[in-house]
Amino acid sequence: MIDTLQTRLQRLLRRIVTRPRLDLPLLGGLFLLGLAGLVTLYSAGGGNFSLVGNQAARFVMGTVLMLLLSRIPPSVLRGWTPWLYAASVALLLALTVMGEVRSGARRWLDLGVMSFQPSELLKLTMPMMVAWYLHPRQLPPSWKDIVAVGALIAVPAGLIARQPDLGTAVLVIAAGAFALFLSGMRWWKIGALLGAVAALVPVGWHFLHQYQRDRVMTLLDPESDPLGNGWHIIQSQIAVGSGGVFGKGWQHGTQSRLDFLPEHTTDFIFAVFSEEFGLVGVIAIVALYAFIIGRSLWIAMEARDTYSRLLAGAIAMSFFVYVFVNGGMVAGMLPVVGVPMPLVSYGGTSAVSLLTGFGVLMSIHANRKVHD
Repeated sequence: MIDTLQTRLQRLLRRIVTRPRLDLPLLGGLFLLGLAGLVTLYSAGGGNFSLVGNQAARFVMGTVLMLLLSRIPPSVLRGWTPWLYAASVALLLALTVMGEVRSGARRWLDLGVMSFQPSELLKLTMPMMVAWYLHPRQLPPSWKDIVAVGALIAVPAGLIARQPDLGTAVLVIAAGAFALFLSGMRWWKIGALLGAVAALVPVGWHFLHQYQRDRVMTLLDPESDPLGNGWHIIQSQIAVGSGGVFGKGWQHGTQSRLDFLPEHTTDFIFAVFSEEFGLVGVIAIVALYAFIIGRSLWIAMEARDTYSRLLAGAIAMSFFVYVFVNGGMVAGMLPVVGVPMPLVSYGGTSAVSLLTGFGVLMSIHANRKVHD
């Protein structure tokens, strides 16, 4: 009896050591990234402890949700997926009636004790829903399944774009599209879909708001309106370029401290980081992002089933899109679309939703395939 109990304890300890619920390398990367974000935010906010404290509180909230989700098996999450997706879409519909308008956009729901953006939920529930739909079906998907997935993506993306929030709508579309792409679609089908999207661009141009068109045109020639629409891009490029190789030093950036750089704690905080830490700092943080993305893709490769594999891969690639779009925007290579730099830009809802997504990755890691 004692030998049996001792054997069970040994097995339990061996499992804790060899298969922890949290992926420690990924957790370490996220911790370093969050720390870099708080350090940069303190400088960008002019030493505002309240700003840093609020962001740190969001990090704590997101970490708690990450820890909780890491304990829920993917099979349970798969069962919850349709309800979570339906609830997310319902909140978007509620937003059209009772949403709070800020800066001309209806994106926030005020719950009294807090406000949040329902669109952030779709960044996670969208790839969950696509993975749930494709899980029991034969892969690669048929045209029928591709059309069905397209409808699942189009409904919430259209509601988000109407707020208007084109940047988040693009991220939600990308999250669902990556899950579809990772399902093993034939390359000729991918090419056909990309061709169809390209053909619809001229049509979509007419549905854009005037300020969204101005952002695209300004990207092509920011000097055409240097004191208006081109101001963001020009000042951001100045900040990035003036950092040089080693940067001006922490809290010594001039573009943000002299208020030349707009939105320097949110959308353009990476320009602040580039000015203060230079090329060396940029290479370091990009390497950190690359490690987090690579580790997430490794977790996807080790996933036990189709649902877990598609979901983990989509979360990893969506994180990449965050970094790519914000980095391209700050460098003046992409239009200004209001996409934050993940876990560096100030923003509570975004930080919590990202860490929640990594909680799902932790769960998939804990329930990965066991190799003999």
